[in-house]
Amino acid sequence: MLVDYSVAAREGQQITIEAPSLAAPLVREVYRRILAAGAHPLPRIGIEGMLENLMLEGSDAQLDWVNPARRDDIEEVDGRVVIMAPLNTRSLTRVDASKQARLHRALEPQRNRYLERAANGELRWVLTLFPTQAAAQDAGMSLPEFEDFVYAAGFLDRDDPVAEWKRFGERLDGVEAFLSGISELRVLAEDTDLRVGVGGRTWIGSRGLENFPDGEIFTGPVETSVEGTIRFTYPAIFHGREIDDVRLRFEGGEVVEATAARGEDLLREMVAVDEGARRVGEFAFGLNEAVTAFTREILFDEKIGGTVHLALGTAYPETGSSNRSALHWDLICDLRDGGEVYADGELAYRDGAFVVL
Repeated sequence: MLVDYSVAAREGQQITIEAPSLAAPLVREVYRRILAAGAHPLPRIGIEGMLENLMLEGSDAQLDWVNPARRDDIEEVDGRVVIMAPLNTRSLTRVDASKQARLHRALEPQRNRYLERAANGELRWVLTLFPTQAAAQDAGMSLPEFEDFVYAAGFLDRDDPVAEWKRFGERLDGVEAFLSGISELRVLAEDTDLRVGVGGRTWIGSRGLENFPDGEIFTGPVETSVEGTIRFTYPAIFHGREIDDVRLRFEGGEVVEATAARGEDLLREMVAVDEGARRVGEFAFGLNEAVTAFTREILFDEKIGGTVHLALGTAYPETGSSNRSALHWDLICDLRDGGEVYADGELAYRDGAFVVL
């Protein structure tokens, strides 16, 4: 799935494999599959704890430094397979939020170039997760339970996963066609009344190409359009730190009030990272019914069927949004119990499902 379907590796292409050493079993198989495709694998293997060392011990100059080898990779390679495999999901909780923000700002030009090449069709990429004890513990599962959850979320328990993702993509085509004709969405739920302008923007259905597992449809809202309030159902996670009961109020597209029951200082620091962090770079519907539980890993949680999420900060340029930031932070609102979404004033979505399709 990762090599043949998601990044579609071809003879002569260069494909990086970026992963920590804990993901070695999956790295080896991805490496072999890239070789079988006739492409050139470029492993970029990290050791657990190095990012923590940089954050806790690095100077401002070292946080600002960008590895030129990574810059070369982003400019030259044809594909990237990025594998997460956390040993300790709380390793950065002692790091001052300002240092995390500084590192994000330093990497912003590199990330924007990466997104630009992807939007232009020059670079295919996929992000996935190799199940580990730490990730299973965060999800409240044993490792075998979490492995089954991960494989099911990616349709890997089906007879033909590729065919299943293609069928899923056909369903997304219908949602995409409907939303492409809409100018404004209004989200209503408990403590939530939010208007989001989407007129003229491109909706993108995610069908297992950039994320694996996948299962959302997203766009970049009109930068000045977001108005109202929203309360997020699940804790917001930032480098292992949880912020509970996040509530945001928007005026003219910007966050003008941000509160939380726990972690409010971190929330406000993230919103203040830069000008773009106050605006919404992404609005999306989660549509993967096989993602059945909140796991504290956004790769899965933003895909939960029956939810919407928005990301503060940088947008994907292919949606038409010009918002740029060092931040891209997804927050999730569950609409399965009484939530509604109106499209240009007409009820389009209720209790976690579209009623117009």
